[in-house]
Amino acid sequence: MQHHLHPTELPTHIPLEKVPPLYDGHRAALSLNIIVVGAGLGGLAATYTLAHAGHRITLLESASVLGDVGAGIQVSPNATRLLHRWGLGPALAAVAVEPAAIVFRRYDTGTRVGYTRWGARMAHEHGSPYYHVHRADYHAMLLRLARAAPGVRIRLGAAVRDVQPDPAVVGGPSVTLASGEVLRADVIVGADGVKSTLQKAVTGRNDAPVPTGDAAYRAIISTDPMLLDPELRPFVETPEMSAWMAPGRHLMAYNIRAKKEYNLVLIHPDDGSVESWTEEGSGDKMRADFADFEPRVQKLLSFVKSTLKWRLMDRKPLNTWVHPKGRLVLLGDACHPMLPYRAQGAAIAIEDAAVIGALFSYVSSISQVPALLHAYEHLRLPRATVTQESSRLNQKIFHLPDGPDQRTRDEAMRAAMGAELEGKPIPDGNPNQWADRTKSRVQFDYDAYAEVERWWASGGRQLLEALAGSDGGHKSSVKMMVKSRL
Repeated sequence: MQHHLHPTELPTHIPLEKVPPLYDGHRAALSLNIIVVGAGLGGLAATYTLAHAGHRITLLESASVLGDVGAGIQVSPNATRLLHRWGLGPALAAVAVEPAAIVFRRYDTGTRVGYTRWGARMAHEHGSPYYHVHRADYHAMLLRLARAAPGVRIRLGAAVRDVQPDPAVVGGPSVTLASGEVLRADVIVGADGVKSTLQKAVTGRNDAPVPTGDAAYRAIISTDPMLLDPELRPFVETPEMSAWMAPGRHLMAYNIRAKKEYNLVLIHPDDGSVESWTEEGSGDKMRADFADFEPRVQKLLSFVKSTLKWRLMDRKPLNTWVHPKGRLVLLGDACHPMLPYRAQGAAIAIEDAAVIGALFSYVSSISQVPALLHAYEHLRLPRATVTQESSRLNQKIFHLPDGPDQRTRDEAMRAAMGAELEGKPIPDGNPNQWADRTKSRVQFDYDAYAEVERWWASGGRQLLEALAGSDGGHKSSVKMMVKSRL
């Protein structure tokens, strides 16, 4: 059966011939055959970066069509910094909305509890803008980059049934498809999501993702009727990200697609949903679950014709992302699934892709591969784990039951809002994590390429030179060598 890519086109053409070369045009001295499993945002980004590092990439995706999936997504400065370098600035600007602020509200009255100014200040303070986009637009941009990258082959309807990561086995590392076809590679990247097949091969354990107890309704409505309603028009004209906090639930809402659409994410106790981007939910059930929210929310929900229902799954941080044989590695949700409460899942996967691509632009010998994979893990795992923890913290902060803890939270948020509006400093540790300037600097100032350059200068170059032409050494000793030189 022949499978085709979905013919999704962006509202504006991406001038692919003008996309700048990565790594200042530097390419790896040794071109590797790399299999990337999973064509989500992280897999597409890794395909793009590794191809521009000089490698031959086969991207395998189990779905037979890549279509218009999902709803709104937030793209923070740590990701837009990279996307701009990849030539996507004009395409992002054409379809994105730059939020003016994040606003926290009480669920039943809509009273403003917290406020942090964003807008142009994001780019000024963190060096790159903060955007809201439709996930399908984001995916389409990365798909076009991956398709146009040199040496890339994309195969849909190619579900991976098994993986063999040992280079000592005859034929070397390989994946076996559901059809029985065997594909061989020098390196295998598992970007196959929270329900990763390849993760078990890396860890040796069957650590299935666990439900968080929460699920999400996701819906998009046109802003046309909102503009006709005096109470709703300000949500479009001043494109803030609005969060209504309630006992056990919260609602996030923001503009996408040049303010032509309004994205709603409604988090609620899980009552039997599935982990899926495509599972239909009941609009009537959604409205009943949020019937105690303020009148403006009821108006917004009345416009919802259909909704997606998504179970929120989680997984404890892994001890390692690299198989002991040093040829199989995990990326994105396959190794660090993120709850949506910090809006960093896709951004951290994009960072992963940038780091692994930059590292593999330096490879000149197959013996260096394990060291490069362990360097990737060393650079990425601690940051991903801290971000996972921040996301989980917001789950508790947003969902406090009415009572003393909720009042303490609201008082602290109000204090930060007052300081924000008066231009005064805000102490770290505020329950509005976006008001915490230290946390924002850590999250948003991160430059994936700068991290790799520091690695290269602080011992990475010497490490690779020592490994060039060798047999790679014992894999555990390679991991210790990576740590000792950084």
